[in-house]
Amino acid sequence: MIDFSRPIRNHLMALGLYGRVISKEGAKMTQSFKTLSGRVAALATMLFCLALPAAGVAQNNSSKEWEKTLAEARKEGQVTVYIYRYEGLLQEFKKEYPGINIVSVTGRGSQLTSRIMAERRAGKYIADVYSGGTNSLYNTLYKGKALDPIKPALMLPEVVDTSKWYGNEHRYADPEGKYIFAFLGNPSSAQLAYNTNMVNPNEFKSYWDVTNPKWKGKIVSLDPRDTGLGATMQFFYYNPEIGPEFMKKFYGAMDVQYSKNFRQMTDWLSQGRYAICMGCKDSMTARSQGLPVEDFDTRKWQEGTSFSAGGGSLSLMNQAPHPNAAKVFINWFLSRSGQLALQRLGDPDDPPNSRRIDIPKDMVPEDTRLHAGVKYFDVVKPEYGDMKPIFDLAKKIMAANEGRK
Repeated sequence: MIDFSRPIRNHLMALGLYGRVISKEGAKMTQSFKTLSGRVAALATMLFCLALPAAGVAQNNSSKEWEKTLAEARKEGQVTVYIYRYEGLLQEFKKEYPGINIVSVTGRGSQLTSRIMAERRAGKYIADVYSGGTNSLYNTLYKGKALDPIKPALMLPEVVDTSKWYGNEHRYADPEGKYIFAFLGNPSSAQLAYNTNMVNPNEFKSYWDVTNPKWKGKIVSLDPRDTGLGATMQFFYYNPEIGPEFMKKFYGAMDVQYSKNFRQMTDWLSQGRYAICMGCKDSMTARSQGLPVEDFDTRKWQEGTSFSAGGGSLSLMNQAPHPNAAKVFINWFLSRSGQLALQRLGDPDDPPNSRRIDIPKDMVPEDTRLHAGVKYFDVVKPEYGDMKPIFDLAKKIMAANEGRK
């Protein structure tokens, strides 16, 4: 628009010409704007049309790469999976990919990861894929440089699409964000269960209430140095509302009875020998049998509750003997089909909740799902992955306990 000085503007207004000049100039500008807009729209349309074939080519290339990988996997004929807890669903893979035999090695996470490293020291590279808890995976296989990045192995569009996953992201448990894929998001009661004949759960509003002197000598727990309590220990240690002081008080001042056997602890809890249990993973089974055992509902506690991958993380081994079959298994496992099988056939004592949000959750117990409005502490974040200070503290506490005996 023309920028008139005030004297000229006043003179034009006196002659009744200012509005005409402005209108004429405005019309020119409007026409220019329309012309420019049309050109921009045409350019945008052209770019969009050019992008469509490019997207089609990319999709076609992705499909060709998958078919090539699948063909090579069938030639390899086998995939070897070291897996904790969820081996029951592996037969579902064979149904979808009958040309690829699946061999599984099962056990607890710490046992499997130690076995893999021992095999490798002996020059034996057997495992293709590892599935288990994030802690043993991170501290043994990741730190032992036994992994290849799993991120580049994700090929199927439904697996790659982060909008299908909780938080619109793939959660990795390693600092580099490409080695340890966490596929589960299980809310945790901090593995705290109680005998319903001995405890009124309404008395508990905070984790600190568990350290009330009235419960001294009435608690049984897994040894805090046991990796089976890993996610719970991370929650306690790294949560600023709980922290190391809670661990010192709970494990150092409550006269806790320790066990390394889940079943034994649940039996003691149901029999009334102890009122509270830390680490009773089979409490759901006990409850289904009519025993007086229940998990604390910590979702409304002051500090909230944690959620973790539990035994649900996946990694690709380096120097895998069947690299293509490993990729096929990984993509199936993380697909809708694989994660539905996981939820349907997973451990009944600790029902898995997939981080996929595009699959039904009706087979997942209500207290195992992630709910809106609950204060969650995600212990899978890489900044909470270092277990060394936690285990160092646990060892120090336990040494002090033994010194007092």
